[in-house]
Amino acid sequence: MPSSISSGVLTLLHTACGAGILAMPYAFKPFGFVFGVLMIIFCGICSVSTLLIQAKVAKYAPDKGAASFFSLTQVIDKNLSVIFDLAIAIKCLGVGISYLIVVGDLLPQIAGSITDHGLLMNRDFHITLVIIFIVTPLCLMKKLNSLRHTSTLAILSVAYLCVLVMVHYFFPTPEMGELKGHVSIGFPHHEPSILTTLPIFVFAYTCHHNMFSVINEQKDGSFKSTKYIPLISTFFACLLYIAIGGCGYLSFGDNIVGNIITLYPHSASSVIGRIAITMLVMLAFPLQCHPARSSIHNILLFFFPNLEEKLSRSEVAASASNPSERTPLVRSISSLEENGIAEEQGSINDVPIEMDNRLFLAITAGIILVSYLVAMSVRSLDKVLSIVGATGSTSISFILPGIFGYMLIGSDGNPLTRQDKIFKKLGLLATLWGFFVMTASLFAAIKLNAKH
Repeated sequence: MPSSISSGVLTLLHTACGAGILAMPYAFKPFGFVFGVLMIIFCGICSVSTLLIQAKVAKYAPDKGAASFFSLTQVIDKNLSVIFDLAIAIKCLGVGISYLIVVGDLLPQIAGSITDHGLLMNRDFHITLVIIFIVTPLCLMKKLNSLRHTSTLAILSVAYLCVLVMVHYFFPTPEMGELKGHVSIGFPHHEPSILTTLPIFVFAYTCHHNMFSVINEQKDGSFKSTKYIPLISTFFACLLYIAIGGCGYLSFGDNIVGNIITLYPHSASSVIGRIAITMLVMLAFPLQCHPARSSIHNILLFFFPNLEEKLSRSEVAASASNPSERTPLVRSISSLEENGIAEEQGSINDVPIEMDNRLFLAITAGIILVSYLVAMSVRSLDKVLSIVGATGSTSISFILPGIFGYMLIGSDGNPLTRQDKIFKKLGLLATLWGFFVMTASLFAAIKLNAKH
């Protein structure tokens, strides 16, 4: 069933507003209030520019409605596609693991407000339950549009966090007054380098890895229609970041910490806030799994180009020997989408499947298993994720969309319009900005132990 613009906006907004939103007030610390707000706006402009470039260049994909980083990179240079797919897979896998770690940190705290039972205080127990009953079923959905309802719930969680932070700012408790430090309106003195929190601002809007999927699922995939999706989603993300970051910083000043919700006194509202954040990261994991799965699939086909053909032959042979197995497993999982099509068209049409069913399940199982094992054994991935974000996130947020805009716009031989020329130059600027951000963020991650 085709996706709507509102569904696309929710998907991008949910992807951008992950667990990192908790650190947005901390990002203000070396900038001060005014320059912190300006950084949020500036990074939002940079992000929406490259998202618009992606919407502009989607039409250059070899197959209509099948734009991806892989397909567009192959148009430029086939040998580069696997490198960027690897960056996308690593970035999404790393962020997904961080979500599970947040789940393991917060759920025992939530349970601790009700009981002190040993099992319910065990982080591994909670991560296992979330993997089995929430993450796995959602990751088996084939289309991002299938996650539109979970995205709505996740955005409501972010909205609650925003209200919680603002209410505590305007109506602070006595305990919060004791925790409040010095608030700097301009640049503060004696604070660490701004590079320590630059990655938080830069990566706050990272949702580019799902942009092409959102465009592909639109009924009207033209730039005239799809341009509203990044504009609306980035605008609302910017408002949320200013509200949470600004009010959070003004509440605690230079005593702010990386996870703002830990500073609030124990109360029903803060417990609900922890529940909201847990819901946010649990429901955000599939949005990382979807592009990671596609990228791993592309990497496999790059090295084993005949893989799907061999799998297809074996599936045909198995179906011939056992007719009861002719209905693919993934198609039964997608029954809700089929029913939606049946309602609109009056009959059940065949749902297109982009990859072999067994390959789909195998890659999904691999992503979930690796994420689960790492999250169970590692409690903090801050420095690793800083490096992964500096490379993977920057590549897919600025460098690659910028290269697409500069090299693909006008490559069809048609005369360039004024808008085309602007986006082509914007692509070059985005690429240069991306390399600068990558260098600065890697320096911050390695030398200054930045957290993103």
